[in-house]
Amino acid sequence: MSQNSPLDDDAFEELTKNRAVRQHVTRQSHLMFFYVYFSHYVQYPIAEFQKDIFRITEDSENKLAVIVAFRGSGKSTLVTFSYSLWSILGIQQKKFVLMFFQTRTQAKQHMMNLKRELESNSLLKSDLGPFEEESDEWGSSSLVFSNTGARITVASMEQSIRGLRHNQHRPDLIICDDIEDLQSVRTYESRQKTYHWLTGEVIPGGGLNTRLIVIGNLLHEDSLVMHLKKDIDEGQREGVFKMFPLLSESQKIAWPGKYPTMADIEVERKKSGNPYAWQREYLLNIVPDEDQVIHPDWIHYYDGIPESTRNFIDIGVGIDLAISQKETADYTAMVSGIISGHEDKFCLYVLPNPINKRLTFPQTIDQIKAVYHANKKIYNRVEILVEEVGYQKAVLDQLAHDVYGAKGVKVSGDKRSRLMTVSALIQNGKIKFPKHGCEELIRQLVGFGIERHDDLVDAFTILAHHGLEHYGRATPRITVIDLGRNSIWDDGEGPWYPLGFNSRF
Repeated sequence: MSQNSPLDDDAFEELTKNRAVRQHVTRQSHLMFFYVYFSHYVQYPIAEFQKDIFRITEDSENKLAVIVAFRGSGKSTLVTFSYSLWSILGIQQKKFVLMFFQTRTQAKQHMMNLKRELESNSLLKSDLGPFEEESDEWGSSSLVFSNTGARITVASMEQSIRGLRHNQHRPDLIICDDIEDLQSVRTYESRQKTYHWLTGEVIPGGGLNTRLIVIGNLLHEDSLVMHLKKDIDEGQREGVFKMFPLLSESQKIAWPGKYPTMADIEVERKKSGNPYAWQREYLLNIVPDEDQVIHPDWIHYYDGIPESTRNFIDIGVGIDLAISQKETADYTAMVSGIISGHEDKFCLYVLPNPINKRLTFPQTIDQIKAVYHANKKIYNRVEILVEEVGYQKAVLDQLAHDVYGAKGVKVSGDKRSRLMTVSALIQNGKIKFPKHGCEELIRQLVGFGIERHDDLVDAFTILAHHGLEHYGRATPRITVIDLGRNSIWDDGEGPWYPLGFNSRF
């Protein structure tokens, strides 16, 4: 028996010989089940966070559990591998376990590992009984256990599960194992697709008492696990979210049995070879891409617009126009903001609910007028800012004809350089955002260069550059200092003038 097991050799030998005692002990405890049937997987003493994972799996009252743990923590072994079997043999008596992986290759590999373990593990084979392997036309693979009448099915995200049943049973345990990667969380559309797949297909595929366990890593602030965390925190879903980084904020090691000292941690860090991967996969910090322009923690929020308008200069409306209304076309975007103060007192308060729509030319004109009048209610001076090229010129002409003052803005440089120019204003809080109403704008700013659409970013940079260029920069000054004499070269012989000048000047 492994020296890392909570069971001594005599107890383990008794359990291996006495099937009735073994089944009674392991039926009640997933932890004991793991150490009895999978002791050959145990290489290091168990960590406290792993006991927490066992407790989460044993608590059937939790219908949703989201577990995020560092790479190499054993989370997949404990949940996807061990718990899927204990849920059938143990006290929970599950009948239909459904497990999802990101790709078919991963799903097939897990099924191969599970099948190999069942064939070679004599204790498990004797207690779980014979099984048959089945496949369906969608490519999902299953193991059916005749002794318990239970089924384990593995599938990938692209496979349909609508109406999936095992005899009269809908899936009563669903496990999603690392179904996201860096590529799948790059764009907002892809992240939303994953969330809608889970909430629109996977969860409805179960019954009232179905458990859902999602395990993964922190890849993005809007990834699936973070979206579920937000749902739980805001009370939209009942569930538990647990995060287990390798090192705590106080530098406490999560698995001292595997990493006894910080020197061992340093060895692991060097093995990872990539500081971004180390932060993301081991310390569970959401890190920006190397070329990210705006970082999430740079965003500053305001609670309310200052009541006093004495420092207000104007309300600017940055407008980025789109021509086409096709589904693949860009949006017309309008971002409004209050410009307050000059130079070191400068601040731009971005107003909530920017416009981001596909509009015809008449609709565009009407929308600009509506935004203009809405802003007029906040402050009397409103300046409409439209990029002065091509189609935009027609909008400027129409607004001028309708007696709406609009300013043509000449834009230079590419989108990235324009955003980088004002990035420091965001970072140091000179540009502030409302706590609600600018989520899409902030998403586009943080995901610039990755997200499919960046129209709000374009409108924002027009507004921000307007504020920066006219009010945010110090005006050069020439300060005259009276030294009490004509010049620093004054030697007392009379006034000194540069060559070519005389006293008449």
